[in-house]
Amino acid sequence: MALNDDSATSSTNSGGIASTLTALNSASSNIKNAWDKSGGSQALSSIQSSLPQGTKDIITDAQNKVFNRKNLRSPTVFFGLGEEKPFYLERVPSLITERVKHNLSFFYLNYALLTALLFCLTLLISPSAIIGIGLLGFLWMAVIRATAEGSVEIKGITITQKQATIAMSGFSVMVLIWLLAHIFWWTLSTSGFLTGVHCLLRDASMHKDEEDKVEMQGDLSLDEEASFLNSGTDPAGSMA
Repeated sequence: MALNDDSATSSTNSGGIASTLTALNSASSNIKNAWDKSGGSQALSSIQSSLPQGTKDIITDAQNKVFNRKNLRSPTVFFGLGEEKPFYLERVPSLITERVKHNLSFFYLNYALLTALLFCLTLLISPSAIIGIGLLGFLWMAVIRATAEGSVEIKGITITQKQATIAMSGFSVMVLIWLLAHIFWWTLSTSGFLTGVHCLLRDASMHKDEEDKVEMQGDLSLDEEASFLNSGTDPAGSMA
């Protein structure tokens, strides 16, 4: 009987999480449609187009460097699989500082991914946060339906869809901060601890020269009639 009760409880929890995630997906689609109808996309596009070209180039270059897929190290490199001594505690202070700096710059995208995964996992096992986000999604759906014709009148006050979207966005930010505060701090402390341990113990000195590699592009074809191979004199004639 106990096993049946446990299985029933687990199936009920799984069903509740699945229904909540489905509601969140539907709510996110509705929010995106409302955002597009309210002119938010056009406003962002106009702001981006008004930026100077130099600023755009700096932002694009920074995004390409920071979120470059090549900077995400494989699990083999991250954990030093196959290396003789990938983890050990350095005792010289100067070498410890150098190791931490190198690991932070070399594995920063892995640390960011670790933080994101911990946040998602913590969110999934937090019923109050899931229920709160689900209720917030349903509230978004109610606001979108109420303003489907472009506006809604409440006690003689007409509220446009754009105004309702802006108000709901501010309300959602405050609710999410209240709901996810403990998850955020727990994730930040846990990922910070794991990142610090990895930075301190992981010896990735053999990968220090990896960023200095020059990637060769193009085809190198040796033509027998190339000018640098032919001096203008027949080799047979020069032997003679």
